[in-house]
Amino acid sequence: MTTLTRNPSSREQNPKRTLLNRKLPGTRSDVRIALFFIAPAMIGFVLFYLVPTVRGIYLSFTEYNILGDPEWIGLENYQAIAKDPLFWNSLAVTGQYVVLNIALQTTLALGLALLMHQVAKSTIIRGALLLPYLMSNVIAALLWFWMLDYQIGVVNQFIEWAGLPRAAFFGSEEWAIPTQALINTWRHMGYTALLIFAGLQSIPGHVYEVAKLDGASAWQTFRKITIPLLRPVLVLVLVVTVIGSFQVFDTVAVTTGGGPVNATRVIQYYIYQRAFTESDFGYGSAIAVILFLILALVAFIQMKFLKGNESDLD
Repeated sequence: MTTLTRNPSSREQNPKRTLLNRKLPGTRSDVRIALFFIAPAMIGFVLFYLVPTVRGIYLSFTEYNILGDPEWIGLENYQAIAKDPLFWNSLAVTGQYVVLNIALQTTLALGLALLMHQVAKSTIIRGALLLPYLMSNVIAALLWFWMLDYQIGVVNQFIEWAGLPRAAFFGSEEWAIPTQALINTWRHMGYTALLIFAGLQSIPGHVYEVAKLDGASAWQTFRKITIPLLRPVLVLVLVVTVIGSFQVFDTVAVTTGGGPVNATRVIQYYIYQRAFTESDFGYGSAIAVILFLILALVAFIQMKFLKGNESDLD
C-alpha cells in the first residue's frame, strides 16, 4: 500500500522567514503621509536656510560686490578680520549686551514663571504677560525710543519730577547698551517665562508635598527641588536666548544706528554695514561665518556642561 506524503511548503519549513517577509499594514502609506506634511518645511529650510548658508560660506572666501562676479581670494577676509578693530569692538559690545540681556531676562522670567505657577492662576493675567512678545521688535524699539527721549520722553519727565537729572539713554555711551538690553528684556521675558512655566508644570506635585512634610523652607525647596528638576528647560531657555541675543539687530538699527560712536555697533549691525552699506559681501559673509561658529560653540558648551539632555526626574 502506497503512503502519500505531503511535502511541506517553504513557508511551513521556515516560519521565521514568513514573519520577516510579511509587510506591516500601512507602513508605506504612513511614510508618504509624513513626507507630505514635512515637505513644505523641508523646502523652506533648503531654500531659505541651507542654500544661503552654503553660499555665504563660499562668499566668505571671495571678494564680491553686487556689481561683479565673486573673485576667489582664499583666507584674506579672515586675515583682515583678525586685524580689524571694529570687528573686535563689535564682538565686545555684543558680549556686553548678551550678558546683560541673559541675566535680566532669565532672572525676571523665572520670577514671573513662579508667580504664574503659584499665584496668578487667571488665564487672562498669564496671557497679558505675552502681549509685549506679540509686538514686533521695530515697534517695541520705536515705542521705547520715544518714551526714553531726552527732551520729550515721558520717562525723563518722571525723572525730572523726582528731582533727578535727565538721562540720555540712547545718547550716552554708558547707557546705550544697557538700554537696548532692557528693551529686549521687556519684550521677550513673557515668552521666556512661558517656557519656564511649562517646565514647572511638568514637575510632579507630590515632590513638593514630600518636601513640605520634611520641613523644607521655600528657599530650600526652590534651590534643591525646583532648580534641579527645571534644569533641562533652563538650559533650553539659555541656548535659545543666547543665540537670539547674539543676533540683535533691529532694535539697534531703529534707535542708535550703532552709535554713539561705536557703543552699540553689535556684530549683526556690523555685518549689515559691511555687506549692504559698503557692498563688501565677501567680508560681511566672513564675519557671518565667524558668528555662526561662535554660536555653535556656545550652544555646544551649554548643552555639554549644563547637561541639558538629562533630567533628575528619571
